[in-house]
Amino acid sequence: MSFNDIVGQETAKQMLQNALRREAVSHAYLFSGPSGAGQIQTAFTFAQALFCTEITDDACGRCLECRKLEHGNHPDLTKIEPDGASIKIDQIRELQRIFSYRSENRNPKVYIIDRADKMTTQAANSLLKFLEEPQAPAVAILIAENGQALLPTIQSRTQNVPFRALDPGMMEQVLVSEGYPAALVRCAVHLSSGLDDCRKILNENWFAEIRNVVLQLGKESLNRTGSAIITASQKVFKSELSDHLDILFSLFHLWFKDMIHVQYGRKESLVFIDQAEYISGHASARSTAQWVSYMDLAAECQKKLRYNVNGQLCVEQLLMGLGGNTPA
Repeated sequence: MSFNDIVGQETAKQMLQNALRREAVSHAYLFSGPSGAGQIQTAFTFAQALFCTEITDDACGRCLECRKLEHGNHPDLTKIEPDGASIKIDQIRELQRIFSYRSENRNPKVYIIDRADKMTTQAANSLLKFLEEPQAPAVAILIAENGQALLPTIQSRTQNVPFRALDPGMMEQVLVSEGYPAALVRCAVHLSSGLDDCRKILNENWFAEIRNVVLQLGKESLNRTGSAIITASQKVFKSELSDHLDILFSLFHLWFKDMIHVQYGRKESLVFIDQAEYISGHASARSTAQWVSYMDLAAECQKKLRYNVNGQLCVEQLLMGLGGNTPA
């Protein structure tokens, strides 16, 4: 692993490498920003650079310390993630026990807490004491999508390292070069903040299938063939696709947005690139205001889904809303 392998996140990389060069590494960092934007990869790379015996501001990948980390068995690195829905106090206590022993080498021990904003109050208070009084030299890396959700006292004791969602065009170039289908990639990069999340989606068989369902429903809603809409929606709930309704609503949002792109002459911005001819021929079937209202409806249904409203009801509300409008 090397900082050169991390796509984007130049600010984060510069902050960390400057600290390594100046030998001014903080005792605690907060990697804040959208999930999947490269925080985990950066955290492991930073840890490896701290352990490396050859290079001051990166990891050589050759020395014994680097090889230990890359093989997943470095004794001075510990990673914690939620046990179920949260990180519990027992996990922090176990971390404190492990870190009561000093490192056998010159480097500090490193611990990474993924989704640190999922700590229980008891776990957070226990971690706060550990941050203030570590029993051995240690570097903490806390990863949180919402850093503001952490205790203010924890935030004040960590150095914030901001992460941003990666540019979709940048991710698209990387993923297409890796051999993923261009049409699926174009959708995936607009649903994810980073490459790891994109690859995870693209490697799932259901993703191409749910995209096809959105295309079918999107086209049938224009033609007003109710039976076809019912058939397609039933397909969603008779398969594993019903587990991914959040993605379905996001894809609908992008489909309606593509119609507006065509109306404004922005074909280069299309997400459903393999449907350019169809979209160009049908974008005028509704006014811009109606396409925007469809986008709002998809967002509203997605919000209800996240508030645990029945998924089938959310999908039916969307489809009924699409069928209830008259052409412009």
